[in-house]
Amino acid sequence: MRIALLTYSTRPRGGVVHTLHLAEALARAGHRVTVYSLARGADAGFFREVDPAVTVRLAPFPDRPGESVTDRIVRSIATLREFVDPDGFDIVHAQDCISANAVGRCIRTVHHLDDFTTPVLVDCHEKALTTPYAHVCVSEAVAAEVRQGWGLAPTVIPNGVDHARFAEAAGPGAAAVAARVRWRRTLGPYVLAVGGIEPRKGSIDLLEAFALLRRRRPDLSLVFAGGETLFDYRDYRAHFDRRCDELGLHPVVLGMVPEGDLPGLVAACDAFAFPSTKEGFGLAAMEALAAGRPVVARDLPILREVFGPCVDYAGSVPELAHLLESALSADPARAGEGRALAASLTWDAAAAAHLRFYVDHSGGHLGQPPPAQMNAD
Repeated sequence: MRIALLTYSTRPRGGVVHTLHLAEALARAGHRVTVYSLARGADAGFFREVDPAVTVRLAPFPDRPGESVTDRIVRSIATLREFVDPDGFDIVHAQDCISANAVGRCIRTVHHLDDFTTPVLVDCHEKALTTPYAHVCVSEAVAAEVRQGWGLAPTVIPNGVDHARFAEAAGPGAAAVAARVRWRRTLGPYVLAVGGIEPRKGSIDLLEAFALLRRRRPDLSLVFAGGETLFDYRDYRAHFDRRCDELGLHPVVLGMVPEGDLPGLVAACDAFAFPSTKEGFGLAAMEALAAGRPVVARDLPILREVFGPCVDYAGSVPELAHLLESALSADPARAGEGRALAASLTWDAAAAAHLRFYVDHSGGHLGQPPPAQMNAD
């Protein structure tokens, strides 16, 4: 099967991570896979090496100083539309709003639903849901939103997780131990959040909770990693910085962490905080479980669906502080449950489910949806 997977960036956001792992698993299963994306700024490739069995095609997308978010997204769609030729593929599968708008009728994975306010972006979001002829969601909670809001019938296919890489980072191997020691020497004991500083990640709530926790554990540091995004969160970041000053906190903001260093950073943390206000799956938290780390998440239906009893759930800032403190002395048996959950979610299984889905929706039409599928899943 000839499969095109489309994503909007080369940088380590959840949907991009998903795209690369799925592409590699599909290639391992013997299929011809091409990944299309935009190469933003000076990016020459993806944030990590990609299995050479996967063909990578990147459209140059230079920065334009002063460009608004709306204009950047419109230009992203136009650039990808001009760059991608869907003819010759059996399946064209878009992973986000931008790529779905670029190629029109396709299969679409809905990782989560966004709340846009400008007319152009609202229209972009709507078309990215209604134009594709078939839909995948990574959780039942998101699928329910899609069914209720748009009358569509998505299929749920959970993410995989690169369990071995994070489990090995927490293991007894000399390289893994050395990596953890390096992080501990640099950071001391720390609570970690991965995903950057932005509204959807609940960063200010975590800051407020850490201020409460720090009264009882002054030895702890709060560390933020990651955070590359299309959107302009400068106002939110300014609010975050003001609250740091008001609370007397000095969190460590690492920005993008090299792919090879991330597992050690996760494995060395004392607790992993995941106070997101909106998620489709929670891949970063699942990677933390793979590394045996205790996770405290916001109490959201989607996260309860995905993680079950393997993490603790906070419904308020004080509860987040309390549960993070409890996580610092977590039961080792609980860590085993989290590792088992992460190990049960493989990318090969996700790829097999996608292949069944592709066959069900191909109808033998090369690069086009079958006529019966033009208006329904």
